[in-house]
Amino acid sequence: MIDKNNIPKHVAIIMDGNGRWAKARGLSRTDGHREGTKRIKEIVKAAQDLGIKVVTFFAFSSENWSRPKKEIDVLMRYLNHYLVKEVNEMNKKNIRFLVIGRDEPLPPATQRKIREAQKKTENNTGLTVVLALNYGARQEIVDAARRFALDAIDGRVEPKDLNEEMFSKYFYTAKLPDPDLLIRTSGQLRISNFLLWQLSYAEMYFPEKFWPDFKANDLKEAVEEYQSRERRFGGL
Repeated sequence: MIDKNNIPKHVAIIMDGNGRWAKARGLSRTDGHREGTKRIKEIVKAAQDLGIKVVTFFAFSSENWSRPKKEIDVLMRYLNHYLVKEVNEMNKKNIRFLVIGRDEPLPPATQRKIREAQKKTENNTGLTVVLALNYGARQEIVDAARRFALDAIDGRVEPKDLNEEMFSKYFYTAKLPDPDLLIRTSGQLRISNFLLWQLSYAEMYFPEKFWPDFKANDLKEAVEEYQSRERRFGGL
């Protein structure tokens, strides 16, 4: 049974296994990505129903640009569709939409759609849905350090005052709580340069299912597993 008083505020998800899911069925990798996109909508609804406040999906990493151009083009097409149709649906449901990651080298049209989607939903007060897009955690740490250094040069901050709380304000996720729970599908036991700073005390859950097979009930099981653990944050 789900304890409504112990729901993770922020769930981060690495959506792994689209290609292997498709290969096992004799389908193309793009078929796997199309099916994986459908799961996002289902998991967003399930997160709302559970009372989760933030869900972050690792949609496209900064390393994914090395994939075949055909596959990248398909992913960008699915993304553009999502930024129009699905964000309109989310807006009707009081969901706030955010993207974290670098703008470049995303296509200018995609960057414009991202800005429009974020602007449209910025005042919504329900679930926050975050896409990590053209994202890498090491680049995020470098970007945060660069922004802090520029503020120090301009006299807005003193380097001697730097601490973890202050530094966190320079991250892409500055206005979000750190994840309480990380889910990576497909059984792979790694975090692949995802939210390295923010995941310091997150509980981690690695189901064997490929992402296209991860359904609402699987999210519920992940939350139940989270609730069965004792979080100590470095203490006894």
